[in-house]
Amino acid sequence: MDPSGRKCESPGCENSAKLQCPTCIKLGVPGSFFCSQDCFKSNWKSHKIIHALAKGEGNEKANDTFCPWPYYNFTGKLKPFPQTPKRTVPLEIGRPDYADHPQGFPLSEQAVKGSGHIKVLDDEEIEAMKVACKLGREVLDEAAKVCGVGVTTDEIDRAVHEACIERECYPSPLNYYEFPASCCTSVNEVICHGIPDTRPLEDGDICNVDVTVYHRGFHGDLNETFLVGNVSDKIKDLVKVTHECLQKAIEIVRPGEKYREIGNVIQKHAQAHGYSVVRSYCGHGIHRLFHTAPNVPHYAKNKAIGVMQPGHCFTIEPMISMGTWKDEMWPDKWTAVTADGKWSAQFEQTLLVNETGCEILTKRREKNGQPHFMDKL
Repeated sequence: MDPSGRKCESPGCENSAKLQCPTCIKLGVPGSFFCSQDCFKSNWKSHKIIHALAKGEGNEKANDTFCPWPYYNFTGKLKPFPQTPKRTVPLEIGRPDYADHPQGFPLSEQAVKGSGHIKVLDDEEIEAMKVACKLGREVLDEAAKVCGVGVTTDEIDRAVHEACIERECYPSPLNYYEFPASCCTSVNEVICHGIPDTRPLEDGDICNVDVTVYHRGFHGDLNETFLVGNVSDKIKDLVKVTHECLQKAIEIVRPGEKYREIGNVIQKHAQAHGYSVVRSYCGHGIHRLFHTAPNVPHYAKNKAIGVMQPGHCFTIEPMISMGTWKDEMWPDKWTAVTADGKWSAQFEQTLLVNETGCEILTKRREKNGQPHFMDKL
């Protein structure tokens, strides 16, 4: 075993790796380790894209031969780039049941699918959730450090993955229904569930990073939309209003409140600023299960079932768009985009209902030194 702990970057190869790509060394690209010349050669077609990006040859040139869906009509300007191999998690780290399932099925979730029962967490479960959510916040803060102009979303995914491993967490998205990465990175017109790839972020982009960690049997889930470089005032306003939508929704969370009221609050604020609320995706219960009851729609006049009680744990994660609320999905069966190609933003927190209101379990810690989107507004 290589004492550095490096593994070969060829898909499916678990061998230790000492050979580094000579071109990457010359260009100053970190990583790029392989176990043998054979693995290096077999991975060359996708690996060489990194060289083009490092040379600053631009998105068009780096991506001119990559066209996975030639007959698909994209709603906006964003296009997919090649992805790097799925990352691995050391076996000694606790894993959810879907981590090693061949189709990534969360069997424990499926066993209660359709049930409207909302679990009330006991004191021990609440403490475990607080730890998982604290670690999730730390991981997202690590992503914030690297998110910037010229950085690929794959590099963000690598930072998230390594931060999870350092904290003895499994990155919850990895292999969930076969999702191929450790976090979701949703850029510009991507509403949610964007797959990290080798496209460098451009000046003026927005990028949502959605992190969930699994630690000792519990999931902690949160996301933020980051401003990349010099973002226009029009886009800054979208991001600002989206954050306000989340904050206003959190303010009504208390025992006895109906879950359906959350959507009324969010849509009222979004609509007042000329924006729309995505309807296809909602907040959700979370604890030992990644997604479970209650469903928490973000749009008005929804039919969500349930009344908040102390011990309920769930997310609110409004997706607010500049144009239509309607969405489409890329042929990768994950990436949700706006139907009109206009941009969309999102923020998410995991909340615990207590006796007087709620606790934001994934709240930013004071003086954590990390950049915040509000600093740029």
